[in-house]
This record gives sequence, C-alpha cells and structure tokens, in this order.
Amino acid sequence: MTEPLRIDIWSDIACPWCFIGKRRFEAGAELAGVPVEVVFHSYQLSPDTPVEVEGSEVERLAEGKGVPIETARQMIARVTGIAETVGLKYDFDALQPTNTLKAHELLHYARERGRQQEMKERLMRAYFEEGRHVGRVEDLADLAAELGFDRDDVVRALESGEHLAGVQEDVQVAREFGIQGVPFFVIDRKYGVSGAQEAETFAELLRQVSTEKETAGAAS
Repeated sequence: MTEPLRIDIWSDIACPWCFIGKRRFEAGAELAGVPVEVVFHSYQLSPDTPVEVEGSEVERLAEGKGVPIETARQMIARVTGIAETVGLKYDFDALQPTNTLKAHELLHYARERGRQQEMKERLMRAYFEEGRHVGRVEDLADLAAELGFDRDDVVRALESGEHLAGVQEDVQVAREFGIQGVPFFVIDRKYGVSGAQEAETFAELLRQVSTEKETAGAAS
C-alpha cells in the first residue's frame, strides 16, 4: 500500500475560508485517489479578540476592514454563497465571534487521542452553521462530550492550559514558514499551498507529489 502523503494544514476555527478550504481539499484528495494523513495546526487570525464579543459579525467585519456595513454584508453574502457550493450552510446572523485559543487547545487535546479530524469538523460546524460558542471552556467541553470525550477531563485540560505550548509552537512555526494567512497547506513537508484552492488544483498537486515520491522511492 502506498504510504500516505503527510498534509499539514494551518487554519483557524473562525476562518470562513478555512472551512471551505477543508472541504475543497477533501474533495481534491478523493479526486486524486491519493492516501493522505492530515494534521491540523493552530493559527489565530485575531488573537486579540476577547472571549465575549459585543455586536454582530457584520459589525465586526465592517469595523475591522474599515468598510460600510452594506459592504460588509456583501462580503459575507459572497463567502456564504461560495460555502454553499461545497455543501456548507453558514449562518453569520447566529455566529458568535470569540477568541479561538481554547478551541485550538482542544484540537491538540483531540490530536493526542487520535481524533483531531472529528474535533476540527465539529468545532467549525458548531461555529459557522450552528451559532455555538467556541471560546468558553464549558461550551467547548460540551462539544467534546458530544463526540464521546470525557467532559471533566476536557475541562481540566483546558483550564490548566495543558496544550497551550502546543498551540504556541504551531504559531511560531507558521511565523518561521512566513505564513501570513490561512488556510495554508504543506504537502509532504515540501510544497506550500496558500488559500482555499479549487478541488482540482489540490488533486493535481497531490497526484504530482505522489508520483514524485514513488519515482524517488523506485530510484533509491
């Protein structure tokens, strides 16, 4: 059996393009027929965001981008439409902006237990489609418990900051790589791909890297 390609993905739970990119990458891997091993890494687009945020996402976007409310609404409508093309139903009216640090710690907790993929999907769906809060320890523990994790142990890990160093290390590596936006994909520890590319773009690259790896293996 072909050894899976290692895919390292830097992304943020609160990044709409990261969820879209996740879906497109998954579709691309299926198209390519190439086995992959995905590892998600932490990246915070807005590390200074408080856990409790006043106002709506559209107001926040307008203020952050320095644009009128109507322009912010148009931006949100555009990304919502693109999300629909990959089967996602974003609900920005219900969305609760928050700091994602603890959510990233939870992803490290889940990775340690071999279930990071499930946790990543659950957090992004909760945030973008269900209007759930993903910044508070108690809410995150509820989401983890839905997947069968020990709720009390999740609370313990998050309150103690057990995985904070892991999050900080991911962020530091992103800096060293020069990553300034997410999603960012590193394929087989060699090729960097920025942004939510189309599924076929991912498929072509995965086929190319897989072929290169097989050729190098045959030659050695």
